[in-house]
Amino acid sequence: MESNKEIVLKVLKGAFIERDVSVVERYFSPDYVQHNPVIRNGSGAIATLIPTLKKDLSYEIGMVVAEGDLVMVHGRYVGWGPKPLVAVDIFKVRGGRVVEHWDVMQEEVPAAATASGNPMFSPA
Repeated sequence: MESNKEIVLKVLKGAFIERDVSVVERYFSPDYVQHNPVIRNGSGAIATLIPTLKKDLSYEIGMVVAEGDLVMVHGRYVGWGPKPLVAVDIFKVRGGRVVEHWDVMQEEVPAAATASGNPMFSPA
């Protein structure tokens, strides 16, 4: 049996790296609840989104934290908007299916322009 962390990583890799629509049928609940303001509820919204992703969109996975039915992934999207975006995606997983998703995204600031000199994102 796959852990919730493994399921979420397969979802993110399948959707944003491999552009594999079959991850929706395998890993999303039909009653999937979406909290991103530009994506509808339901697994069909994700199945419709994946083929429309720009060819130059890339996604990198950073830290992953899992506890109970929640999995959080710190990631970096390049090509989603005019500047790279650093995000925390939060997934609720039940019975081997993603049932809910939230995200927090912000434009990436280069390390040289941060007060600390530290980058906002470091790959895992």
